[in-house]
Amino acid sequence: MDSRLAHLLHLASPALPVGAFSYSQGLEQVIECKPPDTEGADLARQWIADTLRFSLIRCEVPMMASMLKTWNGKDSEKLAKLNETFIALRETAEVRAETLQMGYSLARLLRDLDGVPEYIRNTLHAMDETAYPTAWAAAASHWQLSEADAAQAYLWAWLENQVMAAVKLIPLGQTQGQKILLQLAADLPTLAHQAIDHTEDDWENFTPGLAIASSLHETQYTRLFRS
Repeated sequence: MDSRLAHLLHLASPALPVGAFSYSQGLEQVIECKPPDTEGADLARQWIADTLRFSLIRCEVPMMASMLKTWNGKDSEKLAKLNETFIALRETAEVRAETLQMGYSLARLLRDLDGVPEYIRNTLHAMDETAYPTAWAAAASHWQLSEADAAQAYLWAWLENQVMAAVKLIPLGQTQGQKILLQLAADLPTLAHQAIDHTEDDWENFTPGLAIASSLHETQYTRLFRS
């Protein structure tokens, strides 16, 4: 197996020890408040698809791709600004805590792994707070992944986690969850290329529905997930 493919699968794997399984990014609140005549599976599919198109593709993945370029160029000053900007764009306490916890966990893993360049170790160590896309882009840079491959793997990892959250919350059968996963995954190559084609002037994070769902989740009475 090509080593880059192995590293790509590693980054996209749910076994990556960053705690992604404990977050639903507002999906738990959406399922909790669904109208009584609405099918949970249909609602989850639409919510996940919309979040992909209106949040990840317009902001999170383009910024991750820009961070990957910046890691490759060893521009520490620009990288610090991108990291700070991404953290500032997290609209609620929960999604901010999520990216910081996952970023911290992945950065710590990279610092502990053998073969990671000192530049990456030192730059991550110098950050007071590390967003998840910043650490993820550092790993992609270290393992020499292309922007397109990195973007698609990032999207796949996010999508798989969201579908698995839906399986637990609705609940869905495993087969139905896999159908949703494969249906939405068919668009990932196109969405990944759209994301990396976004210039900095095109980045936007206007997702009021996601922000409201996340805010309401903070005081939800019973919760399985941390966001």
